[in-house]
Formats: sequence, C-alpha cells, structure tokens
Amino acid sequence: MIPWLTDDLAFPDVERSLRYPDGLLAAGGDLSAQRLLQAYRRGIFPWFNPGDPILWWSPDPRMVLIPNQIKISRSLAKILRNTRYEVRCNTAFEKVMLACAAPRKDQDGTWINHDMVAAYTALHRSGHAHSVETWQEGKLVGGLYGVCIGRMFFGESMFSLVSNASKISLTHLVRQLERWQFGMIDCQMSTPHLFSLGAREIPRAEFIAKLQDLIHYPQITHWHIDTDLFK
Repeated sequence: MIPWLTDDLAFPDVERSLRYPDGLLAAGGDLSAQRLLQAYRRGIFPWFNPGDPILWWSPDPRMVLIPNQIKISRSLAKILRNTRYEVRCNTAFEKVMLACAAPRKDQDGTWINHDMVAAYTALHRSGHAHSVETWQEGKLVGGLYGVCIGRMFFGESMFSLVSNASKISLTHLVRQLERWQFGMIDCQMSTPHLFSLGAREIPRAEFIAKLQDLIHYPQITHWHIDTDLFK
C-alpha cells in the first residue's frame, strides 16, 4: 500500500517507494506550485493517466544526463551547424506542452492532461518551468519543457514534428546549462534515445545526494539560449 497525501505538503521518504511498479511513492494531493516544487526538491515527480488519482514517483535507479557528458554524433553536429532552424527559449511554453501531449505512434494516450498543462504553465509564470523550442520558417517543429530549481534541471517531455527537432532543442539546452554550471539533468525514466545522447542510470541515493546540493544554488533569472553555442 502507498500513502494518500493530505492537504499538507509533506511527502513520505523516497526510500518507501515501491519496487514494483518501480518508484511509486504516494497518491493524491494536488498539482499546486508549492506541492510540485516540494516534490522536485525531494526527487519526486507526478505521472498518472487521465481520470486516475495523481501518482507520485521516485524510481531507483534514476536516469540523468550530466551536461558536460552529452554525446553528439557527427550527423547531429552537422545539423546543429545548419542555419535553417532557430532555437528559442520560453516563447511558446504552453504550445510546447500541448505538442508534447499530442498522440504518438507508439502510445495509446497521453499523461499530459489539462490539469498538468495548467499546473506547469503556472510554474512557468513563476519562473520555475521553461521551454526550449526549435522553429523552422516561423513554425514550431520541436521542443521540450522542464522545471529548474537552483542548478538542477528536471526534464519533463519533448516532441518532434520534423526529424531531429527535439535533439536540436535538447543539445542547445544542455550546452546552455553547462555554461551556467548546472550539475545534472533529471531524465526520470530510461530510454534508448537518452542513452544514445549520453544519459545514464545512477542509484537513487546518489541522485538525491547530488540533488540536495544543486537545488540550493541561486535561481537563474535570465533564461535564454546563446546563439553561438555550436559555431
């Protein structure tokens, strides 16, 4: 059994997470900005199907990407030097979320429902959630969004409407975070796509220890993507 969250913001210790399903910690509560930030500070994130109670997770091991360890293939490096696309930051946050929520070939549905869009858009307005976007000929063709606390970035979801568009956004984000001396990007769950870019699994205890150091750095208030990252 997992605990049901009440009106206070307290979460159980992540060591109480279930082994199966991996990382399930608690249910209930709400998606207020205060609760979401408290969750991220403790290495916990929400993930649930529409119509189900809010479920809170802290899997072990944890998939992370260290900014200076990203792997960029020759083909991707060539694309990154291409001037036919434009990378922007925080110009279309809600559009990015809605695009991430759109049906995909390998999925029956989406976990990014109306309540999630509203909750993370509120975090965006408060300066804690950000989008990085790939544009071509004035059209949004790819991007990602996530949450930032201190020098820690929590990746949430990404999308591509054209080949490599999400990789373009991700690699620009990672290079910018490296310049800002961010220590870690939380990727939550393991995927072959993330492995190919240099992400790796680490024990949850190691993740939590690093997290507790990184979240206490001053918050970045001037979010942008430098245009010369791959020149």
